[in-house]
Amino acid sequence: MKHILFFGDSLTAGYGLPAADSFPARIQEKIDASGLPYRAHNYGVSGETSAGGRQRLASVLARHAPDVFVLALGANDGLRGIAVRETVANLRAILHEVRRQFPAAQLVLAGLSFPFDLGPLGLPGLSRYAQDFSALFQGLAEAEGVAFIPSLLAGVLGRPELNLPDRVHPNAAGQRLLAANVWAVLEPLLQVEA
Repeated sequence: MKHILFFGDSLTAGYGLPAADSFPARIQEKIDASGLPYRAHNYGVSGETSAGGRQRLASVLARHAPDVFVLALGANDGLRGIAVRETVANLRAILHEVRRQFPAAQLVLAGLSFPFDLGPLGLPGLSRYAQDFSALFQGLAEAEGVAFIPSLLAGVLGRPELNLPDRVHPNAAGQRLLAANVWAVLEPLLQVEA
């Protein structure tokens, strides 16, 4: 059996939902339906920043050797206004460490968009921050030569009917869409590796 590690924050963890409704669990359903020899592991921690993930990585890699590693961190960096260069440095360090320990592993980076373009509200710099934040993921994926999910939250962000009442975290239907966004990139990789 091969292992897929989903390494992320509350979006990965499935905040506010039963574990079976998280997108990694939905990916496992797709894997099983396709008859592929993979086990999905959900290493999502609510509230985690890229810096927190960088610190936590060693303990996760000690538990499972990944054949595929899906990095889905950064949302909390954006919400806290952490400098884009810091987020990039942390995500790059995570990718490099996985590659160093497991050079054969397929690496996948999930992109995010900054959810609030607050520039028009008279808060200078936030509109630029939103643009820079949203662009960092594709730039990093290209620089590191890893597979890229253009937008983890595509089709979900800003749609109340697909989110919990907090309007930040996907509900069960929203998590199914996250799974579809991830599967579109992941499934071809798994077919090649299987």
